[in-house]
Amino acid sequence: MSTLIAPHGNAGLNPLLLAEEERADALEKARGLKKLSLSSREVSDLFMLAMGAYSPLEGFMGEADWRGACLDMRLENGLFWPLPITLSCGGDFAVAVGDEVALTGGDGEILGILAVTEKYAIDKDLECREVYRTTDEAHPGVAKVLAQGAVNLAGPVSVLSEGHFPETYRGLYFRPDETRALFADKGWSTVAAFQTRNPMHRSHEFLAKVAIEVCDGVLIHQVLGALKEGDIPAHVRVRAIDWLVANHFAEGRVIQAGYPIEMRYAGPREALLHALFRQNFGCSHLVVGRDHAGVGAYYGPYDAHRIFDEIGADSLAIRPLKIDDTFYCFDCGGMATGNVCFADGGEDALPEEERYRGVAAVATGDTAGRDCPKGDGGKLRISGTRLREMFANRETIPPEYSRDGVVAILQAYYDGAVD
Repeated sequence: MSTLIAPHGNAGLNPLLLAEEERADALEKARGLKKLSLSSREVSDLFMLAMGAYSPLEGFMGEADWRGACLDMRLENGLFWPLPITLSCGGDFAVAVGDEVALTGGDGEILGILAVTEKYAIDKDLECREVYRTTDEAHPGVAKVLAQGAVNLAGPVSVLSEGHFPETYRGLYFRPDETRALFADKGWSTVAAFQTRNPMHRSHEFLAKVAIEVCDGVLIHQVLGALKEGDIPAHVRVRAIDWLVANHFAEGRVIQAGYPIEMRYAGPREALLHALFRQNFGCSHLVVGRDHAGVGAYYGPYDAHRIFDEIGADSLAIRPLKIDDTFYCFDCGGMATGNVCFADGGEDALPEEERYRGVAAVATGDTAGRDCPKGDGGKLRISGTRLREMFANRETIPPEYSRDGVVAILQAYYDGAVD
């Protein structure tokens, strides 16, 4: 019997992708239906519904669930849900309750069928204020909401395709039932998810190794959906992380996977959603670092930590591993966080089995940890903007910031040697 955490809501996984033998007939039916082209975010949500990542949802939210998710982070039935999952259309889209609609991607491919149970207008400013804490159109998530059609359609969906993801990311694209099978096969009962939309540098490596100290294993879980301008493409990140895992992690403690969500950059609210669907993937913990899922200066660096303390104890079974700002400390000669640093002599002065226990204890709240007595002068920090400049100018990236193999892969990308 599996000892993994139960899916959200304790109702089991609910993948909405039709069985393969049902898809041909459903596709033939869909060709005769009125068609609605989805935004890239809506496509990504459809794919998350398809794989069961949004279990136990049956489809796109009705008005009561939309309002509850925005205002109270609860659906009408009381289930915790921190972000609305909705589908919009123009006010002139001729569809009525009881109709079925074929859902298409930007390229016209039929991806699914929606059985319309509701058609309702929403207050976009309310959604932006409550979910994103701003109505500033410069925020990428707010811009997506404001660009939606005037009306939302709700109802259960039957998904016919997961697009290019299964083929493009073969060996990386795992659905929740598949990650659960992988964890069970390894005998893992506790698994930490490490969310990333960036290549993993030394600080990210450190956080993942902290997670390994707390749990049986770690799922390095990459965003494969659309990102903001300037982010590293998924296939380049995959190559860099593959190299890092092969060369700097203990064998058998890491699984790398990807999932098709499009980032909303909703900061604290999105951190909660990341935890919720990682619970469906079988993870017992989520690493929550500095400014998790944030963008710009819209959120405080630790707002995503605090929000886990503000929700009810019955909201989520998965637990956060809250870890402070992480960096290399030249004064101490090793990796450190804002409140924990390895003693002079660096991490390599500690036995392998104890190398991360100090910060792991802090992450789980077991102890106050080891306070670093040093000031800020010896802390290595490079902003994303500065790092891109360094690659563009072929400047030397400090080995304390990023492993040489990762740097080589990223430099090849910036040089145009890798698409």
